[in-house]
Amino acid sequence: MTTLAELEAVLTVARMRSFRAAATSLGVSTSAVSHTVAGLEGRLGTRLFNRTTRSVAVTDAGAEFMAVIAPALLDIRRAMETAGSSSGQPSGTLRINTSAAAALRCMPLFMEFAARYPAVHLDIVTEGRLIDIVAGGYDAGIRLAQSVPQDMISIQIEPALRYVVVGTPALIETIGAPATPADLRTKPCIRMRMPSGALYRWEFMANGLPVEIDVSGMLTFDNPALAREAARGGLGLAYLAEWHVAEDISSRRLEQVLDDATLEVEGLCLYYPGRRHVSPSLRALVDLGRDRFRANERPRVDR
Repeated sequence: MTTLAELEAVLTVARMRSFRAAATSLGVSTSAVSHTVAGLEGRLGTRLFNRTTRSVAVTDAGAEFMAVIAPALLDIRRAMETAGSSSGQPSGTLRINTSAAAALRCMPLFMEFAARYPAVHLDIVTEGRLIDIVAGGYDAGIRLAQSVPQDMISIQIEPALRYVVVGTPALIETIGAPATPADLRTKPCIRMRMPSGALYRWEFMANGLPVEIDVSGMLTFDNPALAREAARGGLGLAYLAEWHVAEDISSRRLEQVLDDATLEVEGLCLYYPGRRHVSPSLRALVDLGRDRFRANERPRVDR
């Protein structure tokens, strides 16, 4: 007989692409996870994972199997949490998928939630690529509004977000401040690579129209924190979310340029599948996120 623990083990291995990491997350030994998965594969008569000494990959059969069991397990877990929350206090595990930058931005929300609901275990998984949170076994996701799938219920939890171009005062004095976004093509810039592998084209609003600039430079990163450090070191101009460099701008460690062309987008959203039961713990996070947004919301800037 297949147990819920076995199915959870399979989904955890698939999510983390590692038996060792899955074992750590589940609080058991690596050999126990390996034997559990092997036993289930034996009963199913098919291989769910391709294993090498360096990697773990889900097979086609495994992907089909997990696409079915992940939503079902999520419903079961939420039903158990609801039954166990008869006292009205949320409990259980709340799994959230987001990006590293968004998780850092949401730390005040997570900290307040943890203080209010100590019986809930927040499991925050960060990755750049956008995934199917239902197939991945997550309760919810946090991403920029423009990235949220249309079939999800979405709650805005952060105000509108501005992107700014910054550099050290010494660098800007040396290279000259760009007067228009097009001037960036002749300036040293710090490039960003998206999760898809493509290089990000910097986005602006010029004369009321959207503009994309393919900049050049000697450095390329896939993490905004690294780009910020490079900008602080005077290695080029960086294009970053304003909140990420607000203290640097305030202290004059970094200087903002092209302010009139700043792009503003909808902020971070907490989202979850609307067709499924919402657990008390997720409802509590949604309510807290909505309350914090209302308290911190600032007027939008029309450009």
